[in-house]
Amino acid sequence: MAHVVSKATLGLTHPAQIDHPKISFAAKESDLVEWKGDILAVGVTEKDMSKDETSKFQNPILKKLDSQLGGLLSEVSSEEDFSGKAGQSTVIRVAGHGLKRVSLIGLGNGSTGSSTFAYRGLGESVATVAKTSQANNVAIALASSEGLTPESKLATASAIAKGTLLGTYEDIRFKSSESKKSVLKSVDLFGLGSGPELEKKIKYTEEVCTGVILAKELVNAPANVVTPESIVYFMYFCVTYLSCEFIVHSGGYNIKTGPGCSIEMMKCDMGGSSAVLGAAKALGQIKPSGVEVHFIVAACENMISGTGMRPGDILTASNGKTIEVNNTDAEGRLTLADALVYACNQGVDKIVDLATLTGAIVVALGPSIAGVFTPNDELAKEVVAASEVAGEKLWRMPMEESYWESMKSGVADMVNTGGRQGGSITAALFLKQFVDEKVQWLHIDMAGPVWNDKKKAATGFAISTLVEWVVSNSSS
Repeated sequence: MAHVVSKATLGLTHPAQIDHPKISFAAKESDLVEWKGDILAVGVTEKDMSKDETSKFQNPILKKLDSQLGGLLSEVSSEEDFSGKAGQSTVIRVAGHGLKRVSLIGLGNGSTGSSTFAYRGLGESVATVAKTSQANNVAIALASSEGLTPESKLATASAIAKGTLLGTYEDIRFKSSESKKSVLKSVDLFGLGSGPELEKKIKYTEEVCTGVILAKELVNAPANVVTPESIVYFMYFCVTYLSCEFIVHSGGYNIKTGPGCSIEMMKCDMGGSSAVLGAAKALGQIKPSGVEVHFIVAACENMISGTGMRPGDILTASNGKTIEVNNTDAEGRLTLADALVYACNQGVDKIVDLATLTGAIVVALGPSIAGVFTPNDELAKEVVAASEVAGEKLWRMPMEESYWESMKSGVADMVNTGGRQGGSITAALFLKQFVDEKVQWLHIDMAGPVWNDKKKAATGFAISTLVEWVVSNSSS
């Protein structure tokens, strides 16, 4: 592969090499109100915010902190109508207590099912407050952590750390001037335990986040920077401890026009590949024992050329099945089909494929949830369980076999797209044609959550889920 790497080009734009600042996490068992630093952030539920008849907090931690601040906490929360709902936050500037600011961040009603998302959101909110305040150090605590089991405390610390790390990250590689603002350097975690198990969990979280950030950078970068050749470059120089092989194809090009066509956002169309590469980086550092993992990327340059496919072309997949191309915009599933055949030939037991495959899944599930398609109930349970630990949202979709009728061709074994109705289902049924029946297979259509419109940036979706799934199948 050395000759491929030597030809790698980053196009006309060269991204700056940015050294992202490291954040040091430490567990603290001392009295929270004695902490001194830039920001003391407390995650509170709606129940924590309840007050007695004298408008004083009933929660012991808030009551003690409020007393330390001369009642300022209860006064400001009432004035700002802060009730602890998810997404709410308030920042109070204080003086004379060894603190610069105190922040209350809402966790919602505290239900168990939403805890991972809430705690990750807590970390993200802290990162935002720290960035706005140019804070170097913060302390994070929960108003109510007494009922948490040791395992829950580890998971909570991990979710908070992940939210803080990823919330602090900013992709400025393509900006001509770097930000000179102060950056967050240290985070103290109160009430979530201490010792080697917590340290190990935080290190694991940091390693997962490096994979998420790699995926973010791959998706954020435009097509003149992330080419098939440069993906090989990324693998050899960013994930050097893995052996890899690539399937490289030439694709067709579909001119999208009209409002909402989002042709400039087609750089996101390699979100599945970026998730695989991000997971490869994270798992290469974690090194789970007792499991063999193959990372396969079907990379192609999707440009107009004399070798690009045309509508009506008939292609022969690597397993011998023929495909009539009735839509050149559905090129990703053609390369993915060969990748699935290749994966099955490696003798693996389980396959999870990921792709930003259809707009139909975004219509069905919106921008925050990925669709899961599989004929295997056991594998579905494994991956969905991993996603819940990771704090990412998946929803299992039906594989309605009767819909395959719309995928039949008069001149080949199949066409590459069906009608508009059930488009994500017919796409999954198409992929199924290239999977050995003896192999457990699951497909994730992640076209929605790969990108955050509000932040105008990639999310790094699915890396955390993939890592959790592989680790759950290991003997680590």
